[in-house]
Amino acid sequence: MTDLVPNPRRQVLEQTLVEVRARIAILEAALDPAHGQFTGQKVWTGPKARTFTEDLSARRTRLRQAARALLDTLEDELRAVPEKVSPSAAQH
Repeated sequence: MTDLVPNPRRQVLEQTLVEVRARIAILEAALDPAHGQFTGQKVWTGPKARTFTEDLSARRTRLRQAARALLDTLEDELRAVPEKVSPSAAQH
């Protein structure tokens, strides 16, 4: 019986997931200062300010949803890839 070896595809996916998580954390935080300023203080008032704040909040939410979907996809792919494979499969 052939001993199994670490699956190189899984290793690449694991490293990709680590890198994507780090970059997503930066992306998710990108709108936080502006969002905090517009929702936490009266920096601008009136109907246009309200519309801007609502749009900023919606964009922040969509950005976080898109980031979560990307992570979910990578995590699903990682779960589908075996940890170990035969040496011949590892070479492909």
